[in-house]
Amino acid sequence: MKKTILLFTFMLASFYGFSQDALYGVRAGYTISNLDFDPEVPAGIENAHRNGFFIGFFGEYSISKTFSFAPEIQFSAEGAKEQNLRINYIQMPLFFKFKIDQSLSIGVGPQASLKGHSYEDGFKNFGFSALGGLEYLITDEIFIDFRYSYGLTNVFDDNDVDLEAKNTNMQIGVGLKF
Repeated sequence: MKKTILLFTFMLASFYGFSQDALYGVRAGYTISNLDFDPEVPAGIENAHRNGFFIGFFGEYSISKTFSFAPEIQFSAEGAKEQNLRINYIQMPLFFKFKIDQSLSIGVGPQASLKGHSYEDGFKNFGFSALGGLEYLITDEIFIDFRYSYGLTNVFDDNDVDLEAKNTNMQIGVGLKF
């Protein structure tokens, strides 16, 4: 684990050192999430979407005039509306952005999630998601964005329950770059 953290730190430092332009910022907003059960929602479970919030801090490192890398750390309230299906995460999106024009960019990337509450509650402590989104610059510092993530891993512990569900999440946010 220490080697992984050290390697990741060196990767981020190299992006910082070799980037043409580095920005930092904060983004926050509204989440709409749900669980995608496979094959279907089990009887007795109400799988209504959950409305929540997210807040995160990011760095954005320009690789070229049209391409940038934006690692982030964020808190996100996800899962489903039912109390025992709510999952809060500390997440690390690794967002790769491509500028379409001066104001609009699209992005994709992986996202690692660490559960932010009780350890033995039937949910996995760690998960991975695929992430895609759009960002629109209102000014040079203020932006709005939309992101969609789809879980690649089962949210339930394999040993505890015989269920399979993946987290789906939409984020609608506003941010500030400085």
